[in-house]
Amino acid sequence: MNFKRLGRTGLKVSELCLGTMNFGGPTSEKEAIEIIEKFLDMGGNFIDTANVYNKGKSEEIVGKALKGKRDKVVLATKVHGPMGDGPNDRGNSRKHIMKQIEESLRRLKTDYIDIYYIHRPDPDTPIEETLDALNDLVHKGYVRYIGTSTFPVWQLVEAQWISDKRNFERFVVEQPPYSIIERQIEARLLPYARKYGVGIVTWSPLAGGWLTGKYLKKLERGSRAKKHPEWIDMSRDTPLGKKRIEAVSKIIKIAEKLGIHPVPFSVAWILKNEDVTAPIIGPRTKEQFDLYLKALEVNLPDEIMKEIDEIVPPGTSLWQAEYKEFVV
Repeated sequence: MNFKRLGRTGLKVSELCLGTMNFGGPTSEKEAIEIIEKFLDMGGNFIDTANVYNKGKSEEIVGKALKGKRDKVVLATKVHGPMGDGPNDRGNSRKHIMKQIEESLRRLKTDYIDIYYIHRPDPDTPIEETLDALNDLVHKGYVRYIGTSTFPVWQLVEAQWISDKRNFERFVVEQPPYSIIERQIEARLLPYARKYGVGIVTWSPLAGGWLTGKYLKKLERGSRAKKHPEWIDMSRDTPLGKKRIEAVSKIIKIAEKLGIHPVPFSVAWILKNEDVTAPIIGPRTKEQFDLYLKALEVNLPDEIMKEIDEIVPPGTSLWQAEYKEFVV
């Protein structure tokens, strides 16, 4: 597995990042640890989790799997989502951040976090307060680098300006959604990242499962799309839904013509983008993990990339739900 610098930092991360959202939920602890061990054996060193993933269980499993191997891994986790019923048990306030870093360190069985992400913007908390708290965590040694996930560009620019003005630590990485049918970041975020040296670690390379082709048919009971309609747009009869189905059908036919499964095909497409540091892969099973790894063997020719551009033009989106008003 190849390694890339995270933005302008000196940190080297593997070209695939192992996402652990399923661990402790649909993925058992035993299978999750086996996936992590295989990822490390394959040369991967970049693991992503969050305190809200399965109510902290994901972090606990990652902590167990990394026993004796912690310093070989670039470990990322996140803060923002609800971790209790109280009014201060969520968001990006100093109180919530300081409480949750303690909890994450305990579950992960580590003294420090390599990358600490703010999981989503918080309109109720001034960004100065958030940056001040994160700055303290870095200077105390609890965190090495700080980043954001799914922030609009204008808020990233505001944060960089405040960091420069107040001499705070700067956000060095952003984690946005990105896939063949979700390309909004190419219009504004990627140019911003190039100019200011910000790393880009993308999530949902399969657009919530759309690019596997399984949603072209009737949804199965218990499917992730049925459980999470708030962020997997399953509309079929709307103009956007019809365009999405048509585009996904064409993309899958291209992959089949090349003899490549849609999963590694979709991840390989992202790997071709030099502006992306690493896509996050989120396997539920060992079989799915093996499919993701096959992307490392795929090098899509330029004519295929151009063919995809004709189906989904650069900078456009055919996959939106929660982020309909999210301008990236």
